[in-house]
Order: sequence, then structure tokens, then C-alpha cells
Amino acid sequence: MKMYMEALLDRWLWWHEYWLPPGITWDDMEMEGGTPRPRDLLATLPLALGFVGLRFVFERAVARPLSVQLGVRDRIRVRVSPVSELESFYNQNSHQPSQSSIISLSKKCDLTQRQVETWFRHRRNQDRPSNTKKFCEACWRFAFYLLAFFVGLASLINAPWLWDQRACWHGYPKQSIAEAHYWYYAMELAFYWSLLLCVSVDVKRKDFKEQIIHHVTTIFLIGFSYCANYVRIGTLVLMIHDSTDILLESAKMLNYAGWKKICDVLFVIFAVLFLVTRLVLFPGKIIHATLVLSMEFFKPFFGYYFFNVLLLVLQALHVFWAWLILRMVYKFIFLGKVKRDERSDEESSDEEDERADEEDVSARNERECALKSKLTVLSNCVLNNFSNRRKGSTCTMPKTSFRTMEKPN
Repeated sequence: MKMYMEALLDRWLWWHEYWLPPGITWDDMEMEGGTPRPRDLLATLPLALGFVGLRFVFERAVARPLSVQLGVRDRIRVRVSPVSELESFYNQNSHQPSQSSIISLSKKCDLTQRQVETWFRHRRNQDRPSNTKKFCEACWRFAFYLLAFFVGLASLINAPWLWDQRACWHGYPKQSIAEAHYWYYAMELAFYWSLLLCVSVDVKRKDFKEQIIHHVTTIFLIGFSYCANYVRIGTLVLMIHDSTDILLESAKMLNYAGWKKICDVLFVIFAVLFLVTRLVLFPGKIIHATLVLSMEFFKPFFGYYFFNVLLLVLQALHVFWAWLILRMVYKFIFLGKVKRDERSDEESSDEEDERADEEDVSARNERECALKSKLTVLSNCVLNNFSNRRKGSTCTMPKTSFRTMEKPN
């Protein structure tokens, strides 16, 4: 059965005419020695599970204590009272009910429309991730990208294709792969597998769909480029991305910690570096090398088109994120600071929810203080009346004090 499955994969998935230039077979690659083999990537699956476990330990042992040291504070959330009808609608229908749904729910639950709207607002805020959770996620990614960038730089510093992209194709596809480059590839692929495995528990932002497309595209790119021995150009792609992701995650960490000035400085550096690497170097060096320079060494084949299509999808995502960054640059220039990440998990309506939630907490605190003040005046009056009862004196509660404490309509 195992031999049958391998034969089936060799026939339909790993057919050499798909992935290798004309005239080259997998047997030729095996005879060369030291060239990549598709089965080498199976090691990335247990490695991805290892990353998931390591992340769990890292966030609790390193990221959480660091968030406390840096002063990360979570917003106060108002806990909703349990209402089965509203909870059922929230989980099964929508987190933001329409006006007609609010009217219907208010009748079912014997509540006012305002009470129903307030319940849903508080319920949405309960599900919103805390700053500590977002900080821990950014801290984990920052640690990986920092490590991956320096590992990649150390393995490529003496590689000729780092400085001359034509060297990526010298002797292609019969190019042996160094052990350092294999583990660099395996580490990156395993990390993106782990991101895909954890996508359901990670913070969901406005570009959630684009992130999924990015992770899937990256996994296909890394996997295919290894199988087709595009490893040399692939290592350059990985290092370019890691260089800017370090600054992005560090800026997010400082933003959650409230270090706004340093965050703004890092954001400016990140924006410049992102625009240079993703909109200049990536298309000008990487895509030019795969689309144009490669044609000097072999004729086009299916793998050539497949790899370049994936690179162009990645470039389209770069343009999308560059547009978001330029919007943030506009806000930075004309508003003086970056108010929030354009990719944030908080939509505009969610911001209103947060403000309304904070106003509710503030109003409740004010009412509690006013009530305590009234009770203090009342208790003093009762004690004075009790102590002066024999003298026939009475104490009247000052009405003006009550008027000043009442909240004007």
C-alpha cells in the first residue's frame, strides 16, 4: 500500500515535468547528491507542533512577566448579566443585531431596546482580546523573527547569491543545499505551519483574510521552492520579510505597553524599511531574478510559472499592506501620532463600543460615589438627631447638597 501511494504521488504530484526544467528528472537530482528531496520537508510537521508548544511556554514564562514590567494594562470590561435569549442570538446569529432584531429581542426578554443594545455592546467587549494577550502574541513573533533573521544572515553572509542574484541559477537545478540552509528553510516552514494551526486562537484583525492568504501562499512558496530547488532565491525572500517583521512586532509591543513616543519612532523606521524592501527590493531584485534572469539558464516550465504566480500574489499583499501603512503615515504627519494599527482588531464601531463601555463604568462609579455621599449625610443627620433629641433640636438634611450631587439631565 505504501509503495502504491508513493508511486501515485510520483505520478501525479511529484511528476518531474511539473517541477523541474525540461530534460531533468528526479533520478538526475538523486544522482547529483546533496540536492533537496520533497520528503525532507516531512520533518517540519513535528517541528511545527514543537513551535506551538514552545509558544505556549514562552508566552507564560517570558511574555507575560515582560508585559508586567513594561506596564501593559488591560481595559476594564463590564460583565453582562446572563440572558439566555440574547446569548443564543449572539452565538448563533450575529454579534451586531439589526434594529428589527433588537425590537424582537426586547419583547422576548422584557427589556428596553437600550438595555438590549447595551447588553450586546458589553458582550462584544467581553470577547475582545486584552492588551496582554495581544502583547504576548507580538512578543512571540518578535522573538522568532529576530532569531530567524540573524540565522538567515549568518548562513547567507558568504553566499554569492546574496550580492549577485544571477548566482541563484548557476548550475540550476543540480545545486547542492548546505545543511544550514536546510534548517533555515525547515524552521521558517514549521513556523508558518504553527501560525496556521493557531489562527483560530490568535487575535483577529481587519486583514484576517489577507493574513490567511499570506500564510497559505508562504507555505506553498517555501514548500515548492525547496522541492524544485529554488532554495537560493527562497532564502533571500525569507530574509527580506524577516527584516521588517522585527520592527513591526516590536512597535506593536510598545504600543500595547503605552510607550507611544518610542512606538512612533519605530513605526517611522518600519514604514520606510517596509516600503523599500517590499515595493523596491522585492520586485526589483527577487521577482526580476525569477522572471527575467532565470531565463538565461533554462526554458520556462510549469514550476517556473507556478513559483512566479505565488510571488506575484505575495507582491499584491505587499501593495495592500503598503496602502494601510501610508494611511498611518498620513495620520502620523497630520495628527502628530499613530493612533492605532490600521490592521487592528478594533473596527470603528468597536471603538465606539470601547468608549461607551468606559463611559458606563465612569457613570457607574459616579453614581456609587454620589450614593455614598448621600448615605454619609443621612447617617450624620440621624446621629445628630439621636444625640440632640432630648434638647428638642432637629437636623434637616441639606437639600442643596443633594441637588449638586445629582447628575443634570
